[in-house]
Amino acid sequence: MALVSIPSSLRRLTLGVSKVTARGETVHEVFADLEAHYPGLREQICDKTGAVRRFARIFLDGEDIQSMQGFDTPLEDSAQISIVMAISGG
Repeated sequence: MALVSIPSSLRRLTLGVSKVTARGETVHEVFADLEAHYPGLREQICDKTGAVRRFARIFLDGEDIQSMQGFDTPLEDSAQISIVMAISGG
């Protein structure tokens, strides 16, 4: 089971919880499990094509999944996933 860190901007979808667990053998499966438990989370992170939005990054054990196999990246049992959303201001 993966431990997923939720950024403060998305915690409204997880009832304020900052770390949740999700099942899956790949990053894709973990995000499918997250969506089943926290509807709307995936659409905040991914666009309509399923790609990670340009202002979001997903890290697996400290490494950006884009430099790995993207959503197809396989997971170890003790995987730690961090969702990072860019903050903008003016």
